[in-house]
Amino acid sequence: MNPSGNQLFDRYFSTEPMRAIFSDHGRVQGMLDFEAALARAQAGLGVIPADVVADIAAACDAGLYDFEALAVAIGNAGNSEIPLVKALGRQIAARNPTAERYVHMGATSQDAMDSGLILQLRSAIHLLEADLEVLADSLALQANLYAALPMSGRTWLQQATPVTLGAKIAGWLGAVTRHRQRLAELKPRLLCLQFGGASGSLAALGESAFPVAEALARELDLHVPDQPWHTQRDRLVEMAGWLGLVAGSLGKIGRDISLLMQTEAGEVFEPAAAGKGGSSTMPHKRNPVGAAVLISAATRAPGLVATMYSAMPQEHERSLGLWHAEWETLPELCCLVSGALQQALAVVPALEVDAERMAQNLQLTHGLVLAEAVSIALAQRIGRDAAHHLIERCCRRAVEQGVHLREVLGAEAEVTAQLSAATLDTLLDPAHYLGQSQRWVKRAVAEHQAFNSL
Repeated sequence: MNPSGNQLFDRYFSTEPMRAIFSDHGRVQGMLDFEAALARAQAGLGVIPADVVADIAAACDAGLYDFEALAVAIGNAGNSEIPLVKALGRQIAARNPTAERYVHMGATSQDAMDSGLILQLRSAIHLLEADLEVLADSLALQANLYAALPMSGRTWLQQATPVTLGAKIAGWLGAVTRHRQRLAELKPRLLCLQFGGASGSLAALGESAFPVAEALARELDLHVPDQPWHTQRDRLVEMAGWLGLVAGSLGKIGRDISLLMQTEAGEVFEPAAAGKGGSSTMPHKRNPVGAAVLISAATRAPGLVATMYSAMPQEHERSLGLWHAEWETLPELCCLVSGALQQALAVVPALEVDAERMAQNLQLTHGLVLAEAVSIALAQRIGRDAAHHLIERCCRRAVEQGVHLREVLGAEAEVTAQLSAATLDTLLDPAHYLGQSQRWVKRAVAEHQAFNSL
């Protein structure tokens, strides 16, 4: 049974591995890992007896604890660590009453909860990094595959000058690569120990405090921060902001694909599968169900990120309420982004592309989308303003007469005096007006490959 009670939607909006990391078991195990590491660190420095460590560590197994009882106790205690430490103490005392005296020594509840969260986030990052790498590889392959395939560029939802599908995908790839770079930069700031005791001074451990902190960080393979960060939450907020950026970029992919799947466009499609994207009443429908998740995550993420930002001005050395607001917010962001990534991974590698429909759509305006190309060529002979006004008149005439722009241009003496028929044919061929599209693909793929080689 899924304790979250969201079994109907979890597989659509999240992933099982990420939900497992932030499950009750995952949260409790993160705090218990902190407690076991603390005992090992203190025993290694002679702060506590070495012979108690085995009994403390043996009790640091989340499977030993009753989560429903902990949930009830949390309602009174105000956080999850207070009742957990009591339950841990009972487990240890049943094995070795002496060992129970040394559990959690010098630490405070938030030390265990924040450090446990960092351990969870590290596991989450491993999943996200792996998925982002696979997605980037797929985007690079698709960008190269369609680097020269012309399609309608669209601005303000109207057809503009041609682009290539590869250049569009390269734009998606560039964003993913930058997010991978950002994650590599923020990880050293994020993956650090929380250990400050009651008010951040670690006074309870006396002169052993900093050596214990260093040993504890080694045990957990975390960095030692410049000081405890109980109410300095920028590390977590930076992670939340990064998750929001990823969600937004995935949403951009979903938005583009869903628009290209529209009946009126019909150029790019999510891969077909039995039972995927159907309608309960319309047998012909092929809905962009993967894109819907990408857009949904991008829509929900900003509110969660805003909650993390709102929780930053925390009071003095321990927050009331603002810290609590983080507890479910950051995990939910991780789960949303993991779900969106899985949908992107299901869609991008198997995109279905209708090149013939792209060619047809490029002709919908009867050459008008290439008016800029003719205007620029003509401007070199008669001047920019004169060329612009002349081609504008030709465009208006083409629309009024319902004919192709090429026909109007070929009948316009001011144009044919400057541009030959062959030149006009070339200027009105979308394949000859793709600018730097292929260069952008090469650059995006090269940046991706350079990051992969680090």
